[in-house]
Amino acid sequence: MLILKTLARGGELHGFQIADWIQETSDAVLHVEEGSLYPALQRMLIKGWIVGDWGKTEENRRARYYRLTADGRKQLDRELERYGRVAQAIARIVQPA
Repeated sequence: MLILKTLARGGELHGFQIADWIQETSDAVLHVEEGSLYPALQRMLIKGWIVGDWGKTEENRRARYYRLTADGRKQLDRELERYGRVAQAIARIVQPA
């Protein structure tokens, strides 16, 4: 969900930019490790939720830039809905008696 939400902001991002944005936006609470990020991106490519094109970074390094597809947007909406239900359920459980 975090990767899809990051890409939903618009534009194209390479893997390091995705991980960096998640870490910065969460005030360094969340860290996405390369060992988790790139397999997740590959699964999303296979499912058609994102597409990736090779390009050059600002440092002139080769990187794959990812963007969200229409199917990816639908999946994000489903995941956000599910997250909302889970967050509400947890809030009810941890609420003081």
